[in-house]
Amino acid sequence: MTSLRKSIAEHMITSRRTSAHVTTVFEVDVSRVVHARESAKHLFEREEGVKLTYTPFFVRAVTGALKSFPLLNAEIDGDNIVYHKDYNIGVAVSLDGGLIVPVIHRADEKSFLGLARAVADLAERARTKKLKPDDVQGGTFTVTNPGPYGSLFGTPIISQPQVAILGIGGIHKRPVVVNDAIAVRSMVYLALSFDHRLIDGALGDQFMADVKRRLETWDEKIL
Repeated sequence: MTSLRKSIAEHMITSRRTSAHVTTVFEVDVSRVVHARESAKHLFEREEGVKLTYTPFFVRAVTGALKSFPLLNAEIDGDNIVYHKDYNIGVAVSLDGGLIVPVIHRADEKSFLGLARAVADLAERARTKKLKPDDVQGGTFTVTNPGPYGSLFGTPIISQPQVAILGIGGIHKRPVVVNDAIAVRSMVYLALSFDHRLIDGALGDQFMADVKRRLETWDEKIL
């Protein structure tokens, strides 16, 4: 094993031994998000020099929901609950032979453009091995996206000492029932793995319902 692979293996085993993992899966209509991205991606890249991916949309929705459900942005310290005032969102980046999770610090303070730039910058520096130690520290919640490889959804392992992680599946068009009629919509499965020592199923589902609502009613201007 490489040193990176050894580190990942140790971290995954430690997390499974530490947290009581539970996963809940929600189906979300992201048609408004897809439309917003498709309408702006060329202008976004031309004027801002940033490739617009779906990740900033999910980070924005997650950050807003965490403000409503701060227990998912907390950690356990012995018998104490530590609530974090900052919303530092880790974004998993796949590398050759491993995975690394750079962190968008204070994600709630950034504009949408700021989030898009942060995601692009961290991913690029991760792949070119130019991340600094601070770039991978201090995360309070993580999102991971296996969807581009064809996955419908997964059951991600929590990044310690965090208490939750969101897995984003692939976005696919499929027929769904809308107002008693069949319609074609862009759909995605979101899987939240959470630590049942701290978060009960009802709270995890309430958080996910909030994320779902934010994505399905997306109306934020991105430029």
